[in-house]
Amino acid sequence: MNKHLIFLSVSLLLLSISGCKSKTDRSTQTKPSDSVSTSGNMVDYVALNAKAAQFVPEIGKSGGQIILSTVSDPKSFNPITSTETSTTEFTTYMYEGLTKANSVTLMPQPNLADSWVISPDGHTYTFHIRDGVQWSDGVRFSAYDVEFTFNKLIYNDDINPNSSRDVFTIDGNRKIAVKAIDSSHVEFKLPSTFAPFLRFLVQEILPKHKWESIVKSKKFSSALSIATKPSDIVGTGPYLLESYTPSQKIVLKKNPLYWKKDASGNSLPYIDKVIYTIVTDQNAQLLQFKSREIDYLAAKGEDYPGLKSDEANGGYTVYRVGPAAGSNFLIFNQHSTLDPVATKKAGKSVRYVTDPKYTWFTNKKFRQAIAHIIDKDNMIKIVMNGLGYPQWSPMAPSEGYFFNNTTTRYPYDIAKAKSILADEGFKDSNGDGILEDKDGNILEFSLVTNSGNNPRIKIAEIIRKDMERLGIKVHFQTLEFNTIIQNMSNPPYNWDCILIGLTGGPEPHSGNNVWRSSGSLHMWNSKQKKPETSWEATIDSIYDAGVKELDTTKRKILYDRWQQIASDELPNIYTVLPEQIYCLSNKFGNINPCNNTGILHNLEYIYFKQ
Repeated sequence: MNKHLIFLSVSLLLLSISGCKSKTDRSTQTKPSDSVSTSGNMVDYVALNAKAAQFVPEIGKSGGQIILSTVSDPKSFNPITSTETSTTEFTTYMYEGLTKANSVTLMPQPNLADSWVISPDGHTYTFHIRDGVQWSDGVRFSAYDVEFTFNKLIYNDDINPNSSRDVFTIDGNRKIAVKAIDSSHVEFKLPSTFAPFLRFLVQEILPKHKWESIVKSKKFSSALSIATKPSDIVGTGPYLLESYTPSQKIVLKKNPLYWKKDASGNSLPYIDKVIYTIVTDQNAQLLQFKSREIDYLAAKGEDYPGLKSDEANGGYTVYRVGPAAGSNFLIFNQHSTLDPVATKKAGKSVRYVTDPKYTWFTNKKFRQAIAHIIDKDNMIKIVMNGLGYPQWSPMAPSEGYFFNNTTTRYPYDIAKAKSILADEGFKDSNGDGILEDKDGNILEFSLVTNSGNNPRIKIAEIIRKDMERLGIKVHFQTLEFNTIIQNMSNPPYNWDCILIGLTGGPEPHSGNNVWRSSGSLHMWNSKQKKPETSWEATIDSIYDAGVKELDTTKRKILYDRWQQIASDELPNIYTVLPEQIYCLSNKFGNINPCNNTGILHNLEYIYFKQ
């Protein structure tokens, strides 16, 4: 299952291609297992989640609207072909899966299926379809829609892109056999045990009656585009598309046929309309929130003091809910792929990444030295206004049960970093402040991050200055995000060092395409035909075992080891995570703040009070 590359900073939970997290995992952030903070000012998010778990929504009233904002237009309204959260941010309102993640515990719970039975060998799952569910056009939802979605959409090689196909392809190339037993029961026969299966069944189900003929005509890949008529977008979710005005707004209206009811039997959701204004600049979003043009803001740490001081008179509440999920890290280019043109010309093997940089970047000691100049405390203080958390390994503390809090740490220590490099033969032979390697090559490379992300640019500047203090000549530049991804993911791999990020979640297997040596997002040296290092081979074996192990305790042991190896070998050198800070107008009731899912996770129960 894919992860998403992060290019937005503050809302690291909604980070858009951010490119790579599968949409089927977007709702599965996690319950924290341990608290990590850098000051006494941090939120006790473990206690916050415990309180959220006890929350009982009051009976609300129907009506009103909530105005949100987003930074970009949707790419489509197709949940099967979408690979970016700028699309799934909206399709999540319109479509649902057989299961959903509990807002607080994040464990899978019934949704379009109200129950299921698992065979003793863990290979067969039989789901009972919830009675009374209708598509938004009035047609009954059935098991045949589930069968259609998997067999005709997800497993259809003519439909691309299709990241869900990767998610539900097990053991390399084996599909799950999906069959509707009758209209109320659907059976999944797995080729082997697959521990994350129930989590991944948040996968959106689409209506057979609406799309079967389009699939037969091989036009589905271009279906559900941004030009699609709203009436053609048929779902089971709480909201439907009412209108979309490019570069301006998306309006979602209440689905009158939505199946969920409150404790008194009233139809949900309560709010009639969800309106997204498209505001590409974070500072503009802040101004619009303060002027009450929008009702909700995911705030930056630097904006917190002003927002908090105006809270009493501003008609809103500021919610601090603890560290964001995901990760932010430095990565060095270790691609060993041969350049066919240069190889032919030279008459010998020539890599795209040539020496001396290849030798530097593949040296673990070199990466350890760099890890010791990541000044996390200063990043949190300067960039995040003290509202942030250090990160040491692939999982964030807020991602829950599988988070390993005992991995190797690299305290900020310029002297130690210099000592490590000296032991590896780096020295300043001419006294110009720049180190040379043992062959006399100047230690010099480029550092890149994406433009438009001010907090990340500030973090990169802190790193650049400390690299220069260490004796490295750094060429820092910002590039458009998609340019970075193109360079990072494809030959000739024209990059040295990048500051980037990934979204997170509670299921380690979601990072399979990042951590498996053959993965397309194994960014430091992707798509290996076989593991090129022993530690990468070990992680491959951990992922092979972890996905099949149904015992949660045993899975925890496996994934603890993965995080330990990652912190020792440092293919990604982690930086810091922002605290999640949300502001919401006081016009709304039934707000239940939670570290894992923020303050809008129970939107169908939120109601307009005025």
